[in-house]
Amino acid sequence: MGFSRGYETVFGEATVSFFVSLPKRKQRKLLDSAQKLAADPFVVPDFHSVDSTGRETSQLMADGYIFDFWVDHAVKQVIIIEISHVE
Repeated sequence: MGFSRGYETVFGEATVSFFVSLPKRKQRKLLDSAQKLAADPFVVPDFHSVDSTGRETSQLMADGYIFDFWVDHAVKQVIIIEISHVE
């Protein structure tokens, strides 16, 4: 998917598994949120962490979910590695 700045959304395996387990209405909501994130890859996240490989990841809360992601500016991709529901 291309977006305003040319960034593509890439979903990790855990993200895809979570996504397909949801009803279609929630899938659409998450896809819309992911598209907004790709449209503004320089968004300031709510917090940061470091994954098991030492890569800094960002976490952004949106629409009742936490998006765990990192941005590869060299290839213009937003890689969403996990989505969690916040209650």
